[in-house]
Amino acid sequence: MSPLNFRKLQDKHVLVIGGSSGIGLAVSEGALASGANVTISSSSQSKIDNAVSTFKPTYPDRKIVGIAADLGKPGTLEADLDNLFKTAVAANGTIHHVVYTAADSLSLGGLDTVTVDLMAKAAHMRMYVPVMLAKVAARHLPKERHSSLTITSGSVVDKPAPGWAVVAYLAGGLVALARALAVDLAPVRVNVVQPGFVDTPLWNMTEDAKKATIAAVEGKVLTRKFGEAEDVAEAYLWVMKDNNVTGTVAKTDGGFLLT
Repeated sequence: MSPLNFRKLQDKHVLVIGGSSGIGLAVSEGALASGANVTISSSSQSKIDNAVSTFKPTYPDRKIVGIAADLGKPGTLEADLDNLFKTAVAANGTIHHVVYTAADSLSLGGLDTVTVDLMAKAAHMRMYVPVMLAKVAARHLPKERHSSLTITSGSVVDKPAPGWAVVAYLAGGLVALARALAVDLAPVRVNVVQPGFVDTPLWNMTEDAKKATIAAVEGKVLTRKFGEAEDVAEAYLWVMKDNNVTGTVAKTDGGFLLT
């Protein structure tokens, strides 16, 4: 009997959109550690260059490519995504897995301050980009169960905080989208990761406020620890590696939903 293959990402090409910081950066390194070749993309060339230069000495046998892509322009979004995929394929070969962690900081406020313009701005990275990403990914991913698209939502879907109605609405839509795309893109697998509180640069607050938030969360969640990107990244690696999982929500929240 031949040994089972658990190195599912060995020599596969993983494209991480939002891969230059936070959870995406951790997913990029996790994929490299699993034997994959990785293309890191975000809107910041300096962050991409820093990530690539940091990883290359540690993973000298892996192909690591960085491609800057501004996905914030609605009028050229599909063309910008298609160009990103074509550039990644030319530099790093056929893409097998796509991970989407890109986001922008939210400043929506509660229902008393929300406006249509603010909602439209929040929806761009959380509604428009994921749909168009799936459209473009379908052109480039091998049509087999070994290919996958993974998008990112959040625990606010199941446990909304006061003032987060619009955010919960968008996050819940991403869960529904992933399930629908699993049907539309089959046999390519589509899943969504739903992190809880995670220490990333997206926290738009003062350092003192952040420390207070972390302390409050750590006094409540079952693990007694604020989420770390390297732990949350394991959920993305799981849904990429498990060729039998699609249309699934991978939750990683330190037990927050049980508190």
